[in-house]
Amino acid sequence: MAQHIVIADDDLEIRDVLRIYLQNEGYRVTEAEDGLQALEIVRTEPVDLLILDVMMPRMDGIRACMTIRESSDLPIIMLSAKAEPIDKIDGLTTGADDYVSKPFNPLELIARVKARLRRHVSQNRAAASNDKVIELGELVIDRQRHTVRLRGREIPFTPIEFSILELMASHPGIVFNAERLYQSIWNDDKYISDNTIMVHIRNIRAKIEDRPREPKYIKTVWGVGYKIE
Repeated sequence: MAQHIVIADDDLEIRDVLRIYLQNEGYRVTEAEDGLQALEIVRTEPVDLLILDVMMPRMDGIRACMTIRESSDLPIIMLSAKAEPIDKIDGLTTGADDYVSKPFNPLELIARVKARLRRHVSQNRAAASNDKVIELGELVIDRQRHTVRLRGREIPFTPIEFSILELMASHPGIVFNAERLYQSIWNDDKYISDNTIMVHIRNIRAKIEDRPREPKYIKTVWGVGYKIE
């Protein structure tokens, strides 16, 4: 069965272009004009990936992404006409897995779609075949259930956040620089900047650290990268 991708954008021309490219790659495509329509589709149909524009009527992409993240680890790629680094950070902070600035090359976006889908499938297969649990004191990472618990309470994690935490926790004491983390998690050799990794590390710390500025779990090795003791 073809993988199902939802395109949520109020720009008909963009939806048409993306639909044609995605269908040519063999994907099943459903279109939505705003965040509310996208949520309705996600709630009523199996969806493999969501392409979500930031600026839309009725419900924008940021609110839609935050709502989806309350109950789903569905891969989400955000689109936005804003290209400033702070806008990208805002998009990733909401729980998006990737962020693409408009105007964009459709072929690049398709490549990102394929990378995200491969990663998501790989994570699910690993969870199904690996029943190991990583315990770091009061922090418990369940690979099979794809969950993170702190003092017995489950903490919601996006797929990217979980992958970063699981990778580092699986190699305690090993220092991962931003480029290595990016290439390992995104399966992409075209590393651009540290911003993406920094945002996700900050988000993870906010969820598991009592004092994020004095982290207990994810340590910063200044000038090098990050590690878990």
